[in-house]
Order: sequence, then C-alpha cells, then structure tokens
Amino acid sequence: MIAKIILLVVFFATMIGVGIYSRNRTKSVNDFVLGGRSVGPWLTAFAYGTSYFSAVVFVGYAGQFGFKYGLSSTWIGIGNALIGSLLAWVILGRRTRIMSKHFESKTMPDYFGKRYDSNALRIVASIISFIFLIPYTASVYNGLSRLFGMAFDIPYVVCVIVMATLTCVYIVLGGYMATAINDFIQGIIMIGGIIVVIAAVLTGKGGFMNAVMQLSEIPSDVPATMGQSGAFASFFGTDPLNLLGVVLLTSLGTWGLPQMIHKFYAIKDEKSVRTGTIISTLFAIIVSGGCYFLGGFGRLFDTDAIHSASGSVIYDAIIPSMLSTLPDILVGVVIVLVLSASMSTLSSLVLTSSSTLTLDFLKDNIIKNMSEKKQLFVMRILLVFFVVISVVIALDPPTFIAQLMGISWGALAGAFLAPFLYGLYWKGVTKAAVWASFICGVGITVSNMFLHFIASPINAGAIAMIAGLIVVPIVSLITPKMDQRTVEEIFDCYEERVVVEMKEALPDEE
Repeated sequence: MIAKIILLVVFFATMIGVGIYSRNRTKSVNDFVLGGRSVGPWLTAFAYGTSYFSAVVFVGYAGQFGFKYGLSSTWIGIGNALIGSLLAWVILGRRTRIMSKHFESKTMPDYFGKRYDSNALRIVASIISFIFLIPYTASVYNGLSRLFGMAFDIPYVVCVIVMATLTCVYIVLGGYMATAINDFIQGIIMIGGIIVVIAAVLTGKGGFMNAVMQLSEIPSDVPATMGQSGAFASFFGTDPLNLLGVVLLTSLGTWGLPQMIHKFYAIKDEKSVRTGTIISTLFAIIVSGGCYFLGGFGRLFDTDAIHSASGSVIYDAIIPSMLSTLPDILVGVVIVLVLSASMSTLSSLVLTSSSTLTLDFLKDNIIKNMSEKKQLFVMRILLVFFVVISVVIALDPPTFIAQLMGISWGALAGAFLAPFLYGLYWKGVTKAAVWASFICGVGITVSNMFLHFIASPINAGAIAMIAGLIVVPIVSLITPKMDQRTVEEIFDCYEERVVVEMKEALPDEE
C-alpha cells in the first residue's frame, strides 16, 4: 500500500509541477488553446495517442470485446494503429495544419464556420461538441474508479472528484502546453505499464502458449462461439461482422472527433508531421494493441466476481478482476498507467469543450468585443464548469462504459467526419451537405438511444459515420454550390510555394 501511495503522490506532484511550469508560456488565447502552434513531433504524437486511449479502452473496451471475441479483439488495436493513427496523420495532418492556419481557426467548429462561410454552422457545431463530449468524459471517470476501488477500496465518488480536480488544476494553469507535456510523461508510463502488465498476466497463466491453449479449450457450447471449436483463440474470433463495426468506430471515428483533430492544428512544421506520424502509429500499436490483446484472455479469469446477481457478465469488472491477481507493486503500476491514460484524455476533452464554447459560441455571438484577456478568463471558468457537469453525470452513469463512448463518438464522428474530411480536399462540398451530415450523425445516434433499432450503440456509431460519408457527396451534387471565388480563395492556401533544403525534396529539373 505504501508503494502504491508513493507512486500516486509522485505522479500527482509531477502533473501539477508541469502546470506551474507551463503557466509562464501561456500568455495568449493561441498559447492556451494551441501552444502557439509550435508543438514538436514527440509532444504532438503522444498528445494524440494519450487522448485516443483512456480507461475507456483499457477497462471498458478491452474487457468487453476481449471477452466477446477472444484474441481476435487484437484487430481493434491494429485498426486503431493503421486507420486511427497512421492514415489519420497521412490524410488529415498536413492539410488540417495548413487550412486551420490559413483561417487562423483554433477549433473544429471555427473550421466549419470559415470553410463553409456560415456562422450558424459554427454555432451548431460548438453546441454538438459540448453536449456529446460530456458522456465520453463520464466514461473516463467510470473506468478509472473501478481500478481505484480494487486497489485502495476508495469510494467511487472520491476517485472521480480527486481526478477531476487535479486535471482541472494543471489545465487551468498551463493550457495546451501543460496538457501536451503531461501527455508525453503519461504516454511513457502507458507504454511501459502495458508491457509489464501483459508479461505479468501471461506469466501467471503459465506463459503465452499455455494461455492460448487454455483459451482454445473453452467449450464450443458457450453461446458466443456459435458452436465453433477454439473460437476465442482464432484469427477472426466469434463474430467477425460485429468486430468490424467496433474497428470502424474506434479507428475511423477519430477522424471526426474535435479533441483529436485539434492536435493537428498545433503541429510545428513539416518534420513534425512526418516524425509524429511514425511515433503516433507505434504508440497505438503498443498501447491499443496491447490493451485488446490482454483483454482477449479475459475468459481465463471468468469468476463470480465478474457476474451480477442475475448471472450476466459485468464487462467493466473483467480487467480489474484480471489485475487483482498481480503483486501489489504491479497493481500500483497499473493504477498509474490507467490514471495517466484517463487524465490525458480528460484534459483533452475539457480543453476542447471550454475553448469551443468560448471561441465559437460566446465570442461575437453572446458577448461582443471579447478581449483576449476576457477570452482566457471565460475559457478557464468554462473549463471548471465542464468538469463539474461531467462529474455530476459520472456519479450516476449508464451500466457499461462502452455504451457511453459509443454514443459520444457516434454523434460527433457521424456529424463531423464527412464534412471535415471532404472539406479539406473537395471544393464542391455545399452548406446543405454539412447540415445534412450534422442531422444524420446526431439523428441516428440520438434516435437509436430511445428506439434501439440498432442493437449495439457501437454499430450505430459506425453506421452514422458511413452514412455521413455517403450523404455529403450526394447532397453536394444536388444543392446550390458555394460562391466559386470564396472557395478558390480558401484552397489557395495549398498552392502557396515554400522553399526547402534539397535533402527534403529533389528539384523538378537540374
């Protein structure tokens, strides 16, 4: 217990120390929200990765989908690395940095407002962001609390309040730069922690080969296997189609999430894009791939502790139950690992939400002539307000973490992914198409919450994203186009010529 407490005290002191250090570098709105657009590749890549993976993945998704699909759940981690990280950086990274700098935009809603010349789109996008980031935040608290309860027997309420307070303090002090530096520290902890935990858990089951053999011997009469023998140790697992839905939502979904895209706004230069792409992808392979790989062995720890009184599986209890068998010092490492993942994601969510509400909703719409100093003050106040709201909701959350995340990602990515992606590349996207995507993404997600016409909120989110990618080009082809001169001026930012050293690019001709 002493070792676990020491680890936590050192961790918390470091986070607050970084906040105090970063305070002197946060003089303007641009510094607070984007770190002055001067964040290097390592900080940006780790900020992206740590915002991506939290207790939702480690406790909720890894537990639920590892139990359902066995070792094939590792495909989710591979999809996160290749689609959610590698392709996201390659396809969105550079163009997002160029166009957001051209617009001098600091948020995704501001991008929509300036790209499609519509203040109404900006306001509605900011409202959608604020509303649907809250359930995701609540899910982060929920996952963390289960591990704290296991390790320290601390009440859920105390866990939530302490975590929220500490995160709030360092963001209020240092803004995006404090978040990025802490994300780097937390990311290193996550990489080391997941490797140690996997090794310890498999060693406890007699090693990797023995654990796989035990997994393959689970009887084929278990309902999830649909009669397949050795399904939980197989390549595609028990249910490949539903597994694909999870891969799509958790991988492609990042392309439309404000807190993820925000990282590309702050990239320093071309070298940072290239290096950041590699680092972010490797980070995702280790952390996400490792989490789902570990979760794939969940059925080897099927005890009464993970079942409710009615006999149903409590998915969020699987990983904590698995880790409860580890030595105390390793439990301490796990606590810091998940705390790192959770606080990094929480900081990204609250910073995105407060800046969006201030810059895109209040500024010039509700509060006229908002000075730089007042913007910073309001953002800090709203940041605290957002944390308080998310804490209140987290104290009485829905049953499963994955449902919360599915609702949040489904609505946000379903509404934003298509108009954001197409808007970076295609001049023909219309305002009506953007409105259609907003309605489609939010409409499918919210209506499914009440009508349940799609059984899984995860699949509902994946369908909402795919629907947006189809709806936007169709509506754009049949609705009035934007002013051609305005569109050409927007895309001129890509045509600006830059001079680089020959080691960066070969000349067109000798």
